[in-house]
Amino acid sequence: MDMLNRESLLCLMEDVESEDPIDYADLPFDESNLRELIVDSLLERELVFRAEEPDEAKRMLVYLAATARLTLENMVLHARLLRAGLEDA
Repeated sequence: MDMLNRESLLCLMEDVESEDPIDYADLPFDESNLRELIVDSLLERELVFRAEEPDEAKRMLVYLAATARLTLENMVLHARLLRAGLEDA
């Protein structure tokens, strides 16, 4: 899977998170276990997706659309928390 492997994805995820940390607050989860769970799930999906859609450009478009949707969802959730006074500006 060229550069797409568990270790490199975990490192990249941690690098991104160091610039924009996630506030796990008092959630009863181990942060590194959550990262590993997400990375493993994404890599498993990519293996299936590659088999179903060999065109890399089409796969990239789907990933960009999914990223846009998750970013929008995160922004809406953040706005709701701000509106409810549960998070500082």
